[in-house]
Amino acid sequence: MSADLLPGFLSHWIDTEAGKIFARSFGSGPPLLLLHGFGETHLAWRKIAPRLAERFAVVLMDLRGYGWSSAPASEGGARYTKRLMAQDAVNVMEALGHVRFSLVGHDRGARVAYRLALDDPQRLEKVALLDIVPTSAVWQGMDAKSAMKFAHWLFLAQPAPFPEKLIGGAAIFYLERMLASWTAKKSLEAFDRRALAHYRAAFNEPSRIHASCEDYRAGATLDRAYDEADQRSGRKIEVPVCVLWGAKGIPADGAVPLEVWRNWARDVRGKAIESGHFLPEENPQATLDALLDFL
Repeated sequence: MSADLLPGFLSHWIDTEAGKIFARSFGSGPPLLLLHGFGETHLAWRKIAPRLAERFAVVLMDLRGYGWSSAPASEGGARYTKRLMAQDAVNVMEALGHVRFSLVGHDRGARVAYRLALDDPQRLEKVALLDIVPTSAVWQGMDAKSAMKFAHWLFLAQPAPFPEKLIGGAAIFYLERMLASWTAKKSLEAFDRRALAHYRAAFNEPSRIHASCEDYRAGATLDRAYDEADQRSGRKIEVPVCVLWGAKGIPADGAVPLEVWRNWARDVRGKAIESGHFLPEENPQATLDALLDFL
């Protein structure tokens, strides 16, 4: 746990409504925030963040409940909505001197990113979304096939303390099983062993397991409701959007993600990357190239 996988990046603890949010920063140029997904921390970006920092003022943030950020107590997902997590992102960036910025999110971080783009578009220059389709689209398209693929959505969203108790008995097994199952090779090969040590330590603690479950409970209820309200009103993302997905990633089996997002945003581009779910770790060069081209 002592290895610094992002040498040169400054560390910050920023006070927010959720408690202290942990972030790291490096580089100069237009501000750029990177948000990780489930089971990971800001270290998900370790392979591409230094290269991005050659052209951008890069900020990496641990979402509330993940990594070294605070994990506030919650019931029914109330304090883990993507709307609240998006406000954490705004607070972090403002504290670091960035009122307006571009945003790249993967997995849960991408859900935070598109919620911020819908709720507070003046904050963003551009937004990139990695390996997701909208939360409401996942639930609306749920059938036998997708229920197997998104089984963790149904399991983690069950009322507390059911999933917390089951995961707590074998937390590392559960985490590693999920991470491996979403890669193209169905293994942990893509993850640096030092990064995995961070992911294990960050997840293997009761309040963190609870936070992850609350994240998914919010997705099944409050986040879904926000999405559906936007759909009914015809509200769309106004800033430019880049959608990247793994050719062997989670959304690849369904409707083409680019086509799905064209119903949600006015200016959308993107493509598949030869990868599983974890684009920045499984194929960092192709992911970096695509992001640089967009940003």
